[in-house]
Amino acid sequence: MYPILIEFGFLNLKIFTYGLLVASGFFSGVLLAARWAKQDGLDQQRILDLCFYIALAALVGGRALYIIVEYRYFLSNPIEVLKFWKGGLVFYGGLIGAVSVSWYYMVKHKLPIWQVADVLAPCLALGQAVGRWGCFFAGCCYGVQTDVPWAITFIDPKSLAPLNVALHPTQIYLSLNSLIIFGILVWLRKRKSFNGQVFWVYGILYSIGRFVIEFYRGDDRGYAVPDMLSTSQFIGIFVLIFSIFMLARLRSQKPA
Repeated sequence: MYPILIEFGFLNLKIFTYGLLVASGFFSGVLLAARWAKQDGLDQQRILDLCFYIALAALVGGRALYIIVEYRYFLSNPIEVLKFWKGGLVFYGGLIGAVSVSWYYMVKHKLPIWQVADVLAPCLALGQAVGRWGCFFAGCCYGVQTDVPWAITFIDPKSLAPLNVALHPTQIYLSLNSLIIFGILVWLRKRKSFNGQVFWVYGILYSIGRFVIEFYRGDDRGYAVPDMLSTSQFIGIFVLIFSIFMLARLRSQKPA
């Protein structure tokens, strides 16, 4: 589509659509998190600081897992390691990084972990819904060849997707999946019966949706089980099982 949104040739400056939309998704989530934090009586400044650390951890974690999966390419092109704005972040790597840093931050500052997690989960889904359009414009995370009526064809030579071939728009599938999850979590947020419920429902819904969509992906993203389970599907199975376990555990600990 349009990997480069604006290019200033005389300045040798390029604004990549991927980076702009990922940043837009992040700031959309941050604004919503700040608003809900205030409504829930949480320290708004602490939440904003946490969002900043989450962004850094997600960027590093997402890029690290992508580099691990595509290590052969990066061994031959080491300078490309730093060019994350062109595309190349694995969500589960970012999630692992973000959760680890968030846990440390919330323990250090004595924030109510599950209450904060319930605020952040829908914001994360919203950020993904917006940010996945960056993947669409960059051409990464593309789908397999198909003849469905809604197939898309990339023609820009700077795109990361195969050119002039009708493909499943898996980037849009991922965006819609996150948007649906966002709607469900917003609905659940006002009806939850215990803290942590919204966050772990997010883990269940995302892992299921992502597992299914992965079957329509056509990009080389690495396999945990050759020709059967992609890296994301493999991690997603553990996320699903652990989310169900935590949901049941927190429910059983709820005061009668």
